[in-house]
Amino acid sequence: MRDETPEPTAPLRSGYTTGSCATVTSLAAARLLLCGEASERAEITLPKGQNVTLPLVFCRLAAGDSNLAEAGTVKDAGDDPDVTHGAVVFARVRLSSKAGVRFFAGPGVGTVTRAGLALAVGEPAINPVPRRMMTEHLDALAREFGFTGGFDVTIGVENGEALAQKTMNPRLGIVGGLSILGTTGIVRPFSCSAYIASIHQGIDVARANGYRHIAACTGNQSEDAMRERYQLPDIALVEMGDFVGAVLKHLRRAPVERLSICGGFGKMSKLASGHMDLHSRNSSIDLPQLAVWAADAGARDALQASIRAANTSQEALVLARAEGVALGDIVCARARDVAIGVLPEGIEVETFAIDRQGRIVGAAP
Repeated sequence: MRDETPEPTAPLRSGYTTGSCATVTSLAAARLLLCGEASERAEITLPKGQNVTLPLVFCRLAAGDSNLAEAGTVKDAGDDPDVTHGAVVFARVRLSSKAGVRFFAGPGVGTVTRAGLALAVGEPAINPVPRRMMTEHLDALAREFGFTGGFDVTIGVENGEALAQKTMNPRLGIVGGLSILGTTGIVRPFSCSAYIASIHQGIDVARANGYRHIAACTGNQSEDAMRERYQLPDIALVEMGDFVGAVLKHLRRAPVERLSICGGFGKMSKLASGHMDLHSRNSSIDLPQLAVWAADAGARDALQASIRAANTSQEALVLARAEGVALGDIVCARARDVAIGVLPEGIEVETFAIDRQGRIVGAAP
């Protein structure tokens, strides 16, 4: 699962979703079947109207079966921290006498086993927008060649089953591989749209399976803290990373009864200051603000000065605790107030802060 996030710098390059890759490869394979043309690249239109061309690493007929073709492309996520970057996404397409497009999970693509996702249990984990993209392109191709039949499309990802262990798919009940994702076709670097979608799915799956207490955690250690405190199963632990705003805003539409938020002390201090994205590229730890909050709790002038001059928030926390100032509790109380201000009424909210060893150093129950 997720460790605390690194800090990117410099201009970043966009890439393409697995949904775009699946559309390109299914189109190329189908074109080969209908006109005998093996392509080196294929052009598609993305949901917002952009035309893009992606290179193919293979496009060929299956041995001994003139009704089956396959094509593959290397997933380029640009500079986004995407586990599928560099993976080969491929499509195997078979012509059918039955009109329409039917989707199947190939090697490395998962199958839905739990309620709460946009797909029914038993369906291949190919999300609605990629399905629509493939269907529209294949329907247009069929019209171009006067083909009145349909297409059976199997999507796969090389090494996808192993890559899926680095995602939230296992706890979402998607087994056997990755999901084919994307709503725009483009991966914006560090927009982490797929990650935010997984947060939403995690909440939806927990609710659909009867869990009304969830814990939103920034990383491994905070998950361990909540698991130990409440004996929550993985399905009720939402790995939010830095995207606390994604959790709070989704809970306005899909509420639970109880929300526990847990993260490192520094990240919780950012939430206490009103930040919805806890990554350092979008928010900073405010040491002078920590000193003010410590003063409100009775910190002497010397301690306030030491907090303002501290190298890190963790150092500020240690200084405060050494003088009996419960800075961790103060930060958590303010973070809880911020969360309550975003959430609808009726959700019981509590916040926890941990140190670098994963110990709880602040709480607002």
